[in-house]
Amino acid sequence: MEYLLIFIAAIFVNNIVFSQFLGICPFLGVSKKIDTALGMSAAVAFVLVLATIVTYLIQKFVLDAFSLQYLQTITFILVIASLVQMLEIVLKKVSPSLYQALGVFLPLITTNCAVLGVAILVIQKDYDLLTGVVYAFSTAIGFGLALTLFAGIREQMSLVNIPKGMKGTPIALIVAGLLAMAFMGFSGVVKV
Repeated sequence: MEYLLIFIAAIFVNNIVFSQFLGICPFLGVSKKIDTALGMSAAVAFVLVLATIVTYLIQKFVLDAFSLQYLQTITFILVIASLVQMLEIVLKKVSPSLYQALGVFLPLITTNCAVLGVAILVIQKDYDLLTGVVYAFSTAIGFGLALTLFAGIREQMSLVNIPKGMKGTPIALIVAGLLAMAFMGFSGVVKV
């Protein structure tokens, strides 16, 4: 039951984008097409779960064991950067079209504060490894949901006549704010 509550809370109640405001750069940058948004969501989910596992193990067996907690942030950043480089190499070989579609945004996963934020939150919330992985996976689904919803809305907005002063970023930010307010409606669903 605890895992189900974490799952629902991470996706809807404490959505990483709409509630905690992490991962905004790829949220705004890769949300023009649903295909690209889905690809970015999958890439972030992979990196998020893998980074959580690796950073948890490093935290517990290296940083905590040798009282090096002050190196947490730099260590986590290096781990995430390495994982993104690995993902980039794999995507280049396996799916060149997705690699081209993600383009410059793939390296942005390295600096995606959602990935670093989740890795640090797992440690701060004192989750065990399995609970941390469930939280990371749920957060990745929440990120993907936010990104895909926003991409779908932006695709539909391209078909609508929008006033000249509101085209592009202004209307995108208004829509993002409306989505965040809609997600606030889930705040009473589960207690976290």
